[in-house]
Amino acid sequence: MPEVPHDEAALAAAIERLREGGRLHAAEAAVAGAAPALQMVLAEALASGGWFEDSHRAEVERVAGLADREERATALATLLAEETRIGMMVGVAVGWALAEELAAGGGEPHPR
Repeated sequence: MPEVPHDEAALAAAIERLREGGRLHAAEAAVAGAAPALQMVLAEALASGGWFEDSHRAEVERVAGLADREERATALATLLAEETRIGMMVGVAVGWALAEELAAGGGEPHPR
């Protein structure tokens, strides 16, 4: 992996290639085997970033306390979507860091 960040065009092109059918099968198989360890790393990253602390609990309680059923359902769907996006973005950061570690060969952390 290069030591310099990728430019936006190169990153967009790589993401588009990943959308092609079958490109992710090998990675999915590798991740499935490492899922328990990766889940721990993701949980630690989310916790250290403060993503699901007091403000999260307060929002859960606010949504649970909404009297109107339709409003509660909409707020719950929004909360779940936001949590999914946060988890996905932190997960991508974990995957990116893992790729750098693998590229570095397990020695010192890869320079940024």
